[in-house]
Amino acid sequence: MKVLWFSNNPALGNSFLNKDSKLKGTGGWMYTLNDAIKEKTDLYIAFHYPYKKESFRYKNTHFHPIYTGHIIAENLKKRFFGKVYDAHFLEQYIQIIKEVKPDVIHIHGTENSYLCLLGQVSTPIVISIQGILTVCCHKYFSGFHGKYLNINNENTSIKSLLFGKKSFGKDFKIMKAMAKIEQKQLKLATNIIGRTEWDRRITRVLAPKSVYYVGNEILRNCFYEKKWNNEYVNGKIIIFTTNGNNYYKGFETICYAISLLNDLNYEIEWRVAGVSNNSLINKITKKNLGSKYPKNGMLLLGSIDEEELIKNLLESNIYNMSSHIENSPNNLCEAMILGIPCIATFSGGTASMLLDREEGILIQDGDPWALAGAILEMLNNKEKAIKMGEKARERALLRHNREKIVSDLLEIYLNILNNK
Repeated sequence: MKVLWFSNNPALGNSFLNKDSKLKGTGGWMYTLNDAIKEKTDLYIAFHYPYKKESFRYKNTHFHPIYTGHIIAENLKKRFFGKVYDAHFLEQYIQIIKEVKPDVIHIHGTENSYLCLLGQVSTPIVISIQGILTVCCHKYFSGFHGKYLNINNENTSIKSLLFGKKSFGKDFKIMKAMAKIEQKQLKLATNIIGRTEWDRRITRVLAPKSVYYVGNEILRNCFYEKKWNNEYVNGKIIIFTTNGNNYYKGFETICYAISLLNDLNYEIEWRVAGVSNNSLINKITKKNLGSKYPKNGMLLLGSIDEEELIKNLLESNIYNMSSHIENSPNNLCEAMILGIPCIATFSGGTASMLLDREEGILIQDGDPWALAGAILEMLNNKEKAIKMGEKARERALLRHNREKIVSDLLEIYLNILNNK
């Protein structure tokens, strides 16, 4: 079977394109899925790329870079004018399809311009839901008022001078434009792959003509090889979160919860990956919380690599996912498969990932008191917390089983072909 992916990243091709950089061998769950399926099907991957590059074959996969224009010019258009593409690259997409002649086209995610292919080609198309921008826009202001949108990071780097200083107002404008495209195009979708009750329900509304298939994701290889064995030793309590410089990921909830725990004289170290002291979200949170911004107990790690991530996770007592909206957050799944006791917000699809009171604790998003209380609950009943982590690991190992995920995906492709 010949399958053509349209992807937001080059998956295994990332190693080829970055032979001499630290990026070699990275690529997240798309990388591992590519690696797992490359021997099972004749796989082609098309992806946006800011440099002119010929198609190439690497690790039994065919790669088709789609030149998106000069990187500086395109970044200027995006940063200053909020430029978002819908059918701008349609001819290039169709040309690749004509060359490859795939049996099935698989579009990964709805946040790129690949959806413009819907209704334009006779080849059956299936779309994997990652996040859903329409709902992300709706939940964008769950953590902060809009008054912070135009605050910038006061960055004086060459990059900021060329492309303009980052503000969440610019990010929201782009997301809103992309969400409109998503809503328009998904009406034409006939096949959807999802993972949660949330994305199933949302796509029944946004893509009412589509057949819904369940297809889970393979996690990064290193998470299958490690296991958490923290026995809650006496001393500092370490809580870990993978977040980001993002308006709706709940960073403010973490900060407020730390302040509440500090008031109760708990000695904690809440490590946050993906946010640094200089991140714009940290600046806005300080303004928003005022005296409730934690004076101690928080360690902002910024961007860390895979090795550092695993190390921090295994050193932690509790993992927290604080976002206001998610589908099936891989950071939570990674913590679960390691067996770390987890606390997550009951937002989007997380209830399909983690069973409340059995595999961890789910709380309302944006509620720092419930978050602090859930942490105390785990600390005061460590045996139960450890047991929940063990159950979460059992479920995650089944859900993210490589062989089953590949088998399920191939079956989905065959079903689509048989029903086209």
